[in-house]
Amino acid sequence: MTSPQPHDRTASAPGRGGPQNRMLLLATTGFLVNFWAWALIGPLGATYGEDFALSPFQVSVIVAVPVIVGSVGRIPVGALTDRFGARVMFPAVSLLTIVPVLFTGLVARNFAMLILGGFFLGLGGTAFAIGVPFVNRWFAPENRGTALGIFGMGTAGTAVASFTTVGIAEAFGRPAPFVLVAVLLAIYAVVARALVRDAPGLTAPAGSLLARTVATLKVRATLQLALIYALGFGGFVAFSVYLPAYLVNAYGLDRADAALRTAGFVVLAVVARPVGGWLSDRFHPIPVLVVNFVVTAAMAVLAALELELLPAGTVAFLTMAVMLGSASGACFALVARLAPADKVGSVTGIVGAAGGLGGFFPPLVMGAVYTQTGSYFFGLILLAITALALAAFCWWPVRRAEAARPATA
Repeated sequence: MTSPQPHDRTASAPGRGGPQNRMLLLATTGFLVNFWAWALIGPLGATYGEDFALSPFQVSVIVAVPVIVGSVGRIPVGALTDRFGARVMFPAVSLLTIVPVLFTGLVARNFAMLILGGFFLGLGGTAFAIGVPFVNRWFAPENRGTALGIFGMGTAGTAVASFTTVGIAEAFGRPAPFVLVAVLLAIYAVVARALVRDAPGLTAPAGSLLARTVATLKVRATLQLALIYALGFGGFVAFSVYLPAYLVNAYGLDRADAALRTAGFVVLAVVARPVGGWLSDRFHPIPVLVVNFVVTAAMAVLAALELELLPAGTVAFLTMAVMLGSASGACFALVARLAPADKVGSVTGIVGAAGGLGGFFPPLVMGAVYTQTGSYFFGLILLAITALALAAFCWWPVRRAEAARPATA
């Protein structure tokens, strides 16, 4: 195992007070607000489809596009966080995200403009790659899984978007939720600049961004973790942005009801994330991941049958929410175990990018499958097959590679 950094020996566990917990709260809040911005388009997907006469596939494109920058952008943002720290990066990303939020809410009035606004709205998703290395440095190794799981609850920003966006837009006009989020981003940027402090011992890594990214890709665990997170977090993202459209198309729900049910899915996934981290701290991330993916596969098959929404469909999707949320927490507990201390931000960026990209493609596949067949059956069966493959991957190659690591790795 990697020797703990000097600040690790004095880091306190969550719940014992001290600057660690204040920094965790600030990071989680920033993650939540930026993720709220990142998820603003999804709840309005059906509305945009009606107003602009978009096909189901075009709707899937506009709700998936914000994931691109929020995914790929995590690679440079994670590396920049290793160099400059969260005190610089949290305010910078929050302020930059205000621009596409206002453009999308106030200016975008057709498919092309929604694509443009959504693309840069993905900046909000890069906040994840700031918070993970920041939290990782503040907490001792034996508590990082739990701390990172708590930080991961910032994904509740997508639940807030699902709960509030349609209602606020209907009550005060479509620009209203975008203006509200822009104001909150500005407030958080000011607070973060004033209060966020990087952990003692943070030093800028040597080498260029490109050289450090290439070096990170050579770390054996990086690509393994990226593949795992592509399904764990990617599945969560995919359902959080596309589930409203799915429920409208497959079950004929109205938009508000579909958004509310999606928010329930997101809340369960968010709550399950620290549980996955906690279980990983006390047992090991790999068996937690295997159980998560096997159960996800079974629930995807149940959902593919398109039985009545109550109880079968509801049980299937809510159970998947718990499993995917837990898998996301377990994956980053594994990052905390395997990533070199000076590359946590870079590893997080690449793994986080894979998770975001994992959330980009399923909505496109689901939209294309529904457009061609009028059913989501084959899309959900593909999810089940992928989940079983990941369970096998975790239990054999990843488990063997982790067991074979030198004690000083």
